[in-house]
Amino acid sequence: MANITASMVKDLRDKTGAGMMDCKNALNETAGDMEAAIDWLRKKGISKAAKKAGRAAAEGLVGVAVDANTGVLLEVNAETDFVARNEEFKSFVKDASQLALKEGGDLEKLLASPMGGSNVQQTLTELVAKIGENMSVRRAAAISVNPGVVAAYVHNPASPELGKIGVLLALKSSGDKDKLAALAKQLAMHVAAAAPLALTQAHMDKAVVEREYAIQKDLALQSGKPEAVVEKMTVLLQQTFVIDGETQIAKLIEKASKDLGAPVEIEGFVRFQVGEGIEKAEADFADEVAQMAGGR
Repeated sequence: MANITASMVKDLRDKTGAGMMDCKNALNETAGDMEAAIDWLRKKGISKAAKKAGRAAAEGLVGVAVDANTGVLLEVNAETDFVARNEEFKSFVKDASQLALKEGGDLEKLLASPMGGSNVQQTLTELVAKIGENMSVRRAAAISVNPGVVAAYVHNPASPELGKIGVLLALKSSGDKDKLAALAKQLAMHVAAAAPLALTQAHMDKAVVEREYAIQKDLALQSGKPEAVVEKMTVLLQQTFVIDGETQIAKLIEKASKDLGAPVEIEGFVRFQVGEGIEKAEADFADEVAQMAGGR
């Protein structure tokens, strides 16, 4: 039996948001294998991330900015949703998103970019001091295509170009720009809803494919879905278009190529959801330690 240390339990708890006893059980069941323990928690429905339960460690907003055939997503975090609705915070995210577009999504260059009388990092530091809540520019990503179009979509926007979920999608084609833009926008909406992991399985690391397939298969079978639907749940081209509920995305692209009289292909996509991957449990830490020690 593997020697499960307190630090291993804490590490798993930090990664998943699950309770300490659940984390200890998961590590025992998987002989101390951290990645296998994460999967075990997800399959059991215990992981906070898998259940989308518990208070996120980071609130905030995703900002989008697009210029011609280039777009950028930027996530800026705050501790509470109350601050995420603050007009000064929203203004900062919007302005920073435009600067991120100029810097091609390079986070280091963005933080050093001029803003106000200083730079982005200093401006954020001053905002933290003013509002009294910790904030951070977490990540940025850019996407471009030529020839073609880049479309952006923000789900349930807090204000124009700001929201909790942001998507960029690039279509490569020499076809009519207006028709391409309309299709790209619909596909971006699909990505927001369906959350594919990659364009195709070829775009994913083999280990990730196998691991995610095993998890999704287990969850699908638990919910009564046939095993055949699992592949369609993970990669964009195999998913069913959410807008019509019946057309496979790959077939949709084929049809668009015929309609436009020019080849159309999805060059790539990026999807940001505020706080994804950094959720934490609400349970009292001291109480959980006492439970592990047998004091409660």
